[in-house]
Amino acid sequence: MEELDTFDLAILNLLQKDNMRAQRDIGEEIGLSAAAVQRRVKRLKETRVIQSNVAVIDRAKVGRPISLFVEVTLDNERIELIDEAKESFKNAPEVQQCYYVTGEVDFVLIVLVTTMHDYELLTRRLFFSNSNIRNFKTFVAMDIVKCGLSVPLDR
Repeated sequence: MEELDTFDLAILNLLQKDNMRAQRDIGEEIGLSAAAVQRRVKRLKETRVIQSNVAVIDRAKVGRPISLFVEVTLDNERIELIDEAKESFKNAPEVQQCYYVTGEVDFVLIVLVTTMHDYELLTRRLFFSNSNIRNFKTFVAMDIVKCGLSVPLDR
């Protein structure tokens, strides 16, 4: 694990809220020069603590208003079949997130679609066409109460 000091954590907390914030402003808020902030951000990117800079998009405004949570159970858990499932989920643009999990199911997917018909087509492509998928269970989100990728950084 990357050794992070209080300045690193403060920088990360601020960037999680607004990654376009000027390094000068970050420095003023936490008591470092802009150059020191720049060096730290560069190191955090090089060590992959900061994995990417992204824009958070309103899914409904770009035509993906339906959020689904899908539990997937495999029939056979041989490693090559697990890897095959992972790859198919990674390659499906409708799958926003994919988690390989422990417990009653093997995967939990977060899927964004335009219509339920689009989801039906996705199920045919991802699940019904894969003979190693024993079953899947779908939950439709009625409301998004909280959605984010921020990591709690309090020590």
